Amino acid sequence: MGGSSPCASCKLLRRRCAKDCIFAPYFPSDDPHKFAIVHKVFGASNVSKMLQELPVHQRADAVSSLVYEANARVRDPVYGCVGAISYLQNEVSQLQMQLAVAQAEILCIQMQQDPVLPINQTEAIDDKSPLFLPSNSFNNLPHQYLNFACSSSVLQDPLKRESLW
Repeated sequence: MGGSSPCASCKLLRRRCAKDCIFAPYFPSDDPHKFAIVHKVFGASNVSKMLQELPVHQRADAVSSLVYEANARVRDPVYGCVGAISYLQNEVSQLQMQLAVAQAEILCIQMQQDPVLPINQTEAIDDKSPLFLPSNSFNNLPHQYLNFACSSSVLQDPLKRESLW
């Protein structure tokens, strides 16, 4: 910067901000927390080396990634971003399982209401919807649907069943 206000890095490190300061374009003086957290996790010297090794057009993305990872490391010092990714993957897996159970419940209800469909009616069913299957398509169902036991409590009072969440 070299002018009126030093960048956040130079402010924190209490040094004069040179005209060719590598931090100035990415750590403006109005956002000191951004550099402080990156400095705390990675160190100013390491960040400076990383930025110098990158082409100029990739530096902004690198700084963005460093800030994200530094924030993740402060929240979770052991796992950082990997902990957040694992948590989200686990959530997706649980939601997929809940969806499979809900689809199996719907299928059980449909099959109890109309267990046998004549051959000529199977063509009228939308074959893209997994919820409206002809009775002869049980052979194509994944094992998770077949292992689901249709309970009469679902039919008696669907609002009284326990929440899956």
